[in-house]
Amino acid sequence: MAELTALTPAPEFRLPAVTRSGETEISLLDYRGKSSVVLYFYPKDDTPGCTAESCAFRDLQPDFVAAGSVILGISPDDQASHLKFAENHALLFPLLADVGHAVSEAYGAWKEKKNYGKTYMGIERMTFIIDREGLIAKIYPRVKVDEHASKVLEFVKTLSA
Repeated sequence: MAELTALTPAPEFRLPAVTRSGETEISLLDYRGKSSVVLYFYPKDDTPGCTAESCAFRDLQPDFVAAGSVILGISPDDQASHLKFAENHALLFPLLADVGHAVSEAYGAWKEKKNYGKTYMGIERMTFIIDREGLIAKIYPRVKVDEHASKVLEFVKTLSA
């Protein structure tokens, strides 16, 4: 599979999701022509880094909406885990359940990782900005949580200018 770069079409997907109105399915096509998409991949619900990142996006969500963008979080956790995570932290944007990690693989976020001398497969924290036409506008690889949501917001604002 070719590595994704800016200006290439974003891989399409349809995944189960948890939203304010309950469980549903979300497709990238749902947003085509309507809004840009902030698609952030995170390793695990209710872990310190993932909670900090998700809460930072939550806190800036009104600004993302004003800039014409939606936020979608995606991890290998199931919908029950996402529901608990969303409720615990008042997350109002959809969390997508990529249980089989097919979408994570398509985006290159499913990688070999090392921790305490052990090698395993898991999510590399990454964010993709997808424009209204479905093209990747920007990729943030190996995300560091501090200030990440603010940096993404500044870029998203340039898309709606």
